Amino acid sequence: MKRLTILFLGLLIFVSCRETNVTPDNFTTISISLSTHKLVSFSIVKNSKYLIVFETGLGDDHLIWNQKNLPTTISAKEDVLLYDRAGYGKSENGPAPRNIQKLSSELDSVINKFANGRKVILVGHSIAGMIIRDYALKNPSKTAGLLFIDPSHEAYNNPTQAQEDLIYNTFLSSNGANFGATMEARELIEDSQYMATLSNLPNVPVIVLTSIKVDASHTTADRQSWFNSHELFKTGVTDFTHIATINSGHYIFLDEPNLVLDNLNLLISKLP
Repeated sequence: MKRLTILFLGLLIFVSCRETNVTPDNFTTISISLSTHKLVSFSIVKNSKYLIVFETGLGDDHLIWNQKNLPTTISAKEDVLLYDRAGYGKSENGPAPRNIQKLSSELDSVINKFANGRKVILVGHSIAGMIIRDYALKNPSKTAGLLFIDPSHEAYNNPTQAQEDLIYNTFLSSNGANFGATMEARELIEDSQYMATLSNLPNVPVIVLTSIKVDASHTTADRQSWFNSHELFKTGVTDFTHIATINSGHYIFLDEPNLVLDNLNLLISKLP
């Protein structure tokens, strides 16, 4: 599983080197008080039929989505919600364990602040694929559709203790013990085990975008295993679309923003 370590460490390098960005002025910033800490959200709400919620991957705060203006573009027609998970960006630190169950529960709290009875369209990148999947399974009546962007899956993302320790210690050294990704990294093994116990996705429209770009760290066989793990999302789903791209790395929404935007619009068009 050396490739898994390379993937996570590659994400860390990307996070540490990415360009600084700011939240656009047309987003409203709201603090959401939980029982133990506060989360900060960024939204454009015009009372459209659905609420689109963007969930970030390991190490990223909400600013990552703004680099290619995806939320701003889609907000011309739809309500959009971004937020920082605990220990990221402007949100406060949250108590351990920062596992998928806890992250999914806090996502639910954020959504409840804005949904006003509407269903949500969930967009998740990398480990966020696990978070939105857990949310959708626990809240099928609230979920309208799912867009997975190169999502983590336990059939592929199944780290050893040594790999988890390496990822955890790397975030610890660069960002400290209370950084969101540091605390989340400590739960990677348990998260993989937990996700393996879950049932199939609710039967709502699902689109999965998968990078199969071959490079120095990813062989053709490795990419095929990654693609195959994403194929597992279709079990029990009537309306399933799986798109592979050779033009993007793991951050498909930065390398090919139009691919993501087009498929988000496609997902919206499938809904009643």
